[in-house]
Amino acid sequence: MDGYTGYIEPAQVNHVETIYKVALVIMFLVVVFNLGQALYFMMTDKDGGKRTVWALTRRISFSLVLIAMVIVGIKMGWIHPHGVGQ
Repeated sequence: MDGYTGYIEPAQVNHVETIYKVALVIMFLVVVFNLGQALYFMMTDKDGGKRTVWALTRRISFSLVLIAMVIVGIKMGWIHPHGVGQ
């Protein structure tokens, strides 16, 4: 068949890419949750507790893990950045 009605082969689905992207979204949500938790602790704790500091420390740690995951994903070819450096 010629023209516009030809057979289009479906794209291969790489399950590793899908699982990796879901893991990135979950990690991002964990970072946002820890930020919200720190805000809550900052507003409710009046005795100078350390819960706010620990929540912010966890947020920074999870943010560093998230950045490392993005870098690894780009290097492995699971994530394809667009519009950067072009």
